[in-house]
Amino acid sequence: MDKRAVEAGDVHFFELAALDVDVKVAGKKLSLALKDFIIPPDDVPEDVRKAVTHWSQWIDYWAVDWDYKDDTFHNQWQSYRTKKGPKLELTTSNSYTQAGKYTIVVKVIDILGNDTTKAITVEIK
Repeated sequence: MDKRAVEAGDVHFFELAALDVDVKVAGKKLSLALKDFIIPPDDVPEDVRKAVTHWSQWIDYWAVDWDYKDDTFHNQWQSYRTKKGPKLELTTSNSYTQAGKYTIVVKVIDILGNDTTKAITVEIK
């Protein structure tokens, strides 16, 4: 990267969002619950910041790949807002048929269109 572009302000680096996910395994059933989501306040206009009263309002959409194989994210479950249904589900679950080690990927798209991804490895017995 050309150092002059950074110094001239042509290139901007943004802080990453923070995602907290609670994971529970009971037998072959796995449950996920979004617990918190924080985006850097510098990226958000002040009027939007004042309108948000709960952390989940930052999320426009979230999706889960229940068996990520280190390749393409496969959207196997999702919750999103619509004008008629603005409430976002914050929990989901999946039942596995086979025991083993699984990587679950949770992908959150915030109201600004930014993507935050979290990978979680679990053992199903």
